[in-house]
Amino acid sequence: MRVTIAGAGAVGTSIAAELIENGHEVMLIERDLAEVAPEAVPQAEWVHADACEVASLEDAQVQNCDVVIAATGDDKVNLVVSLLAKTEFAVRRVVARVNNPRNEWLFTESWGVDVAVSTPRMLAAMVEEAVSVGDLVRLLTLRQGKANLVEVTLPADTALAGRPVRDVPLPADAALVAILRGGRVIVPQSDDPLEPGDEMLFVAGEGVEEEIHSVLTSGDPGGRDLI
Repeated sequence: MRVTIAGAGAVGTSIAAELIENGHEVMLIERDLAEVAPEAVPQAEWVHADACEVASLEDAQVQNCDVVIAATGDDKVNLVVSLLAKTEFAVRRVVARVNNPRNEWLFTESWGVDVAVSTPRMLAAMVEEAVSVGDLVRLLTLRQGKANLVEVTLPADTALAGRPVRDVPLPADAALVAILRGGRVIVPQSDDPLEPGDEMLFVAGEGVEEEIHSVLTSGDPGGRDLI
């Protein structure tokens, strides 16, 4: 992919380095000349410009990018970049960084945002995931809240121990996508038995998290397939 990143601070340059390592083309746009440091990510294309200006984005040919990432430390800037990328340049995928959790409600399709990434929320979710057993933890919000990546760790006394995946019923808007066990990532098959301590990752539609939690903590799993 060709990716444009607005903001060449620590976050923007780190994302750029990761994407380049994975074989993507990256352009960094930064308006603060002091932050323009091509030696930090030499494989990236660097542009000294204001990403909030249509003319700057035109000169950078943002319309030829597959993804725009608004990664500055200013939520107002990230919203403007997202809106311009989507409405003026028809960029297929726009990802925006949320710095202040109180502004998260603004980062929606109305502002051109396809994926909003809130660092404080993600850190909180990681802490919860590390200490919570038996509770449902929302790790990531997808499609502006229409779906979520959620995790449940089966407790030591789970009634599901030894039962195959197919014996656990889930709501129609949920799917088990992975099981983490002892450092392994297991792609679940219907015959795979569950074990205490399994970290189960689900993609779930909005409003069904409580039903997932109820199914996994009840002592009477049914017979409908998870996958």
